[in-house]
Amino acid sequence: MRGFGEIWLAFGLAFCAIVLGVLISNRLALSAASPLQKHAVAAARPGAALASESAASSNEAESGEEKVDEQIEQRKKELSAEQNYVCFQKGTEPPFSGKYYKNQDPGMYICVVCSNPLFESDTKFDSGTGWPSFWEMAEPGHVATHEDRSHGMVRTEVTCANCGSHLGHVFDDGPKPTGLRYCINSLSLEFIPAEEWKQRESDESKTDK
Repeated sequence: MRGFGEIWLAFGLAFCAIVLGVLISNRLALSAASPLQKHAVAAARPGAALASESAASSNEAESGEEKVDEQIEQRKKELSAEQNYVCFQKGTEPPFSGKYYKNQDPGMYICVVCSNPLFESDTKFDSGTGWPSFWEMAEPGHVATHEDRSHGMVRTEVTCANCGSHLGHVFDDGPKPTGLRYCINSLSLEFIPAEEWKQRESDESKTDK
């Protein structure tokens, strides 16, 4: 009987050792996993921050677009029926009828809707077409281009990159150095004489500072 009791004692001690070993192993595993979990949480935080920043940027962009839309709607009320027809219905004024067709004064031609600078007088030339023509835009990105398949033709429409108002079309038969001819409706433009434009730029520079 005594030998049998010793066997049970040995068996009990072995079982306890196994249980203790499992507990210690689990504790170590949890301890090892804990830093990883913390790292995962920390890693997730920048992502959340980026998502938040992205959402904020998106909201700002939407707010900016809404502001431009409001300005356009207000401007529509101030423009003439002919200007609205050209700018918002992609119309075309009759050739040789525009107020700026023969204008040779130095200055800046801006968008009649949003005042975005579009063309400088230095790039204006007489194309003989009956519309104001320019061989370059005032600043890169100020004028946008779009394929136009209206009237059974394939042309390149040009619009104000800021407000989207229709300006005219661009062709590849212009003078050097660009070889381009921006054929623009006078009704889509407003001309600012050089001295006045220089003063505007000076005032804006002071405001920015």
